[in-house]
Amino acid sequence: MSDAASSFVAPPRPRFEAGTANPYLPMPATVIEVIRETHNIKTFRLVLQDEKAMREFHFEPGQVGQLSMFGVGEATFVINSPPTRKEYLQFSVMKAGEATAALHTLAPGDVVGLRAPLGNFFPYERMKGKDILFIGGGIGMAPLRTLFLFMLDNRNDYGKISLLYGARSPQDMAYSYELPEWTDRKDIDCVLTIDREAEGWGYRVGLIPDVLLGMAPAPDNSVAVTCGPPIMIKFTLQALEKLKFSSNQIFTTLERRMKCGVGICGRCNIGGKYVCVDGPVFSLAELKELPDEL
Repeated sequence: MSDAASSFVAPPRPRFEAGTANPYLPMPATVIEVIRETHNIKTFRLVLQDEKAMREFHFEPGQVGQLSMFGVGEATFVINSPPTRKEYLQFSVMKAGEATAALHTLAPGDVVGLRAPLGNFFPYERMKGKDILFIGGGIGMAPLRTLFLFMLDNRNDYGKISLLYGARSPQDMAYSYELPEWTDRKDIDCVLTIDREAEGWGYRVGLIPDVLLGMAPAPDNSVAVTCGPPIMIKFTLQALEKLKFSSNQIFTTLERRMKCGVGICGRCNIGGKYVCVDGPVFSLAELKELPDEL
C-alpha cells in the first residue's frame, strides 16, 4: 500500500439532529408543472406532500436534492429555484441515463421522492458589496439560476451583476422564457451567445471563453461564478485567469459528481474530499488543492 493510500482518512459521515429531516429517507413530492426547456432538458416544479414540511423547508443557493423514481433509482440535481421564492422547488433534468429518462416521463400529479437539502452552498454573504459575474453554458445555467435570482431579489446587497450565458444554438438555451426579462433589465448586464450563426438570432455569436475575453470584466472587487460542460469550464477558467481573476475569486459547483449525497458510498471523493459533504460548491483555490481528477 502506498504512503498516500495508508494515510488517507475518509471524511466523517454527516449527522443530523433529532427532529430534523432524515437525509436517508425520501420525502414524497408532487409534480405541479413540467416545462420543456430543450430537446433533452425538462424542468420540474414540485411541492412536498407534507404541507408543514413544505412551509418549513429551508435551503441555500447552490444546495442540491436527490430526486428518486421509485423502483428505478435517484440522481442529484441542484435546487434551481431561489430560497426567496418558495411556492415550489424547481429542478432541471438533462436526459442522460436510466434515472433521468424515467424522470422525463413525469407529468403533473405524479409523485417522486426528494432528499434535500444536501451539500454546501455559494458563499453569498461573503459576496455582498462585490461585483458578480455569472458565466453559464447550457444546463450549467441551472445552478447559477438559483444564486442569480436570489441576488436579484436582494439587489441592493451586491454591486454590478453580469450574466454571460451561452449554448450551442438558440434551441439549446434553457430558460428561454426568462431571457427577455433578463436582457431588458437595466440593473444587470446580460450577454447571450451561441457557438455558430443561426437565423433570427440577435445576440452574440462565439464560444463563451472568447466572448468573456472580449467583455474584459475587471477583477477588482469581483467574484466569478461559473458552471457548464467540462470543456467550457476548462477554457473559461483559463480566460478568467488571463483577466487576472485570482483563484479565490472564482467559484463553481460539482454536483454532477455526487451519488448518494450523504457521504456513504464514497463514489464522489476527490482525494480526501467528498463532493457531497465538502461541496458541491468549491472555489478554484480549493479545487487546486485537490488531486487532478477533474
